[in-house]
Amino acid sequence: MEFKRVVVTGLGALTPIGNTVSEYWNGLINGVSGAAFIKSFDTTHFKTKFACEVKGFDADGFLGRKDARKLDPFVQYALFSTEEAVKDAGLDFSKLDTSRIGVIWGSGIGGLKTFLDEVVNFAKGDGTPRFNPFFIPKMIADIAPGHISIKYGLRGPNFSTVSACASSNNSLIDSFNYIRLGKANMFISGGSEAIINEAGIGGFNAMHALSTRNDDPATASRPFDLDRDGFVAGEGAGTIILEELEHAKARGAKIYAEMIGGGMSADAYHMTAPHPDGLGAALVMRSALEDANLTPADIDYVNVHGTSTPIGDPQEIKAIQDVFGEDIYRINISSTKSMTGHLLGAAGAVEAIASILALKNGIIPPTINHFTDDPSFDPKINFTFNAAQKRDIRIVQSNGFGFGGHNASVIFKKYED
Repeated sequence: MEFKRVVVTGLGALTPIGNTVSEYWNGLINGVSGAAFIKSFDTTHFKTKFACEVKGFDADGFLGRKDARKLDPFVQYALFSTEEAVKDAGLDFSKLDTSRIGVIWGSGIGGLKTFLDEVVNFAKGDGTPRFNPFFIPKMIADIAPGHISIKYGLRGPNFSTVSACASSNNSLIDSFNYIRLGKANMFISGGSEAIINEAGIGGFNAMHALSTRNDDPATASRPFDLDRDGFVAGEGAGTIILEELEHAKARGAKIYAEMIGGGMSADAYHMTAPHPDGLGAALVMRSALEDANLTPADIDYVNVHGTSTPIGDPQEIKAIQDVFGEDIYRINISSTKSMTGHLLGAAGAVEAIASILALKNGIIPPTINHFTDDPSFDPKINFTFNAAQKRDIRIVQSNGFGFGGHNASVIFKKYED
């Protein structure tokens, strides 16, 4: 069968370096760090005292105090970024067949703050089960796409993808597949996460996964630097409107880019550590290239997973070297997590937005906070260190890898009629 073409017609973002797409993009190309000391709870007894928090987000102002109290922050974030994307796409759902518009949304953890608050309140009590009636519906990971569909009256496929830090890349791939198979006209897709609380930071600290560079939070996220010491937790949301090309053209939509491929794989190796030889990462990039009917020579820029961990960064570069061969010296590589921190289940969507805007604007966002070369990396590789680079870009690839060995990679190209 002949696949339908799938295009991007709307974007929305709530990030640690900007609460709109334009603010986020300006932060990226100017190399702004979103890391700072945590304000949402007392970190006195925590190994890590900083994170990339969302700044200036007013849930009560956006939703109203009554409705905001019924929603975990990860859902608040999802609704906020989606409202921007819907407006950006110029959508009037009253004029569209909403039975063919769906929502697929990723979150690695879901309502962790809600779970924490309810369990703490119970533990402080006398054993009598006094739980908020919204406890379960606030917490479950699938509630974000549910609320999005309710708000806009969308009756197409609706579910959540949960694959740790690959979650929102998986949501994009599932949405892409439904549209190109002709099973839907449009999807609201993306991801959100809100884990900057005692349980989130404490849990990742217990794993020794987070940076502990408390003396200099702004430079703590150092992908590919010799002195990297762990990732920096982030939070927020990213929304991408994916739409069947002819449907988009019929309503006169603006088109940012075309999504042309996606790949998925598993490391089948360890619950948290990536395969040291990057086998799953190489497999997923090859799978995405094959799906898009491309060769490595077609890619101009790879927005890497690049978390700033001692183990994760080298395995991804090994995988890229394996897949791209000599073409690795021709492409740009960068990790926008150096600025946003790691948004976990929202990372794929937020980084896909960065990739799409790089295509649109001909600018590669940098990998900031590079101070010392790691001799294990080939010095001829262009990591786009410390400053954005202008470049004519035709095709981009964006990677996401998650605990459990989940890998997902997406590919976008400049739209050509």
